[in-house]
Amino acid sequence: MKIQTIVFDLDGTLLDTSEGIMMATDRVTELYDLRPLALDEKKSFIDPPIQDSFERQYGLTKERAWEIATRWREVYKDEYLLYARPYDGIYELLEFCHKAGIKTGVATNKREDYTRTLLEHFKFTPLFDCIAGTDMEGKLKKADLIHVCMERTGVTGFRNCLMIGDTLNDKDAAEKAGVDFLGVTYGFGFNDASTEETPLAHSCGEIIDFLQG
Repeated sequence: MKIQTIVFDLDGTLLDTSEGIMMATDRVTELYDLRPLALDEKKSFIDPPIQDSFERQYGLTKERAWEIATRWREVYKDEYLLYARPYDGIYELLEFCHKAGIKTGVATNKREDYTRTLLEHFKFTPLFDCIAGTDMEGKLKKADLIHVCMERTGVTGFRNCLMIGDTLNDKDAAEKAGVDFLGVTYGFGFNDASTEETPLAHSCGEIIDFLQG
């Protein structure tokens, strides 16, 4: 495999956004008088589309879940979006990719406008060749966004693209997109026992080691 493009997940891979996401979730559950969530339940909101998380946790209809998710997005954007921090070594990893001639993209279930605000705030924007967040209606799935990054960066084959993420949702998206996957354990989903079949890196330094073969 000759990697031409690496597509990164955002939450749990580039940035630790857990504080802001969970604070927004607490706020919205209060606004709608919903059952308070335990810590592990709130953590499950970090990667999937937010409407799917509300539907799953509370047994809501899709319409009701979308209504609450829309309010969640407003609260998150206005109050908690920038409650985040870059992971140790992530800037060095992106600089390594640039020097190695590897194009980089972001594929995330966050709305693209929120994604661009976050990446600009943390000075990531110049380090990426493509930024692909979900659309306003939430129709684009992560596998679609991986394909957007592949198209925009000119990757010539599925085996020349690598997705890096921290959850099984990311792995599933990579499989649906037809690209290889590397999991990271420093985020929210994977740990050493997650799966024996998934290659894992425990730090950004280990990702560089993986890329160097």
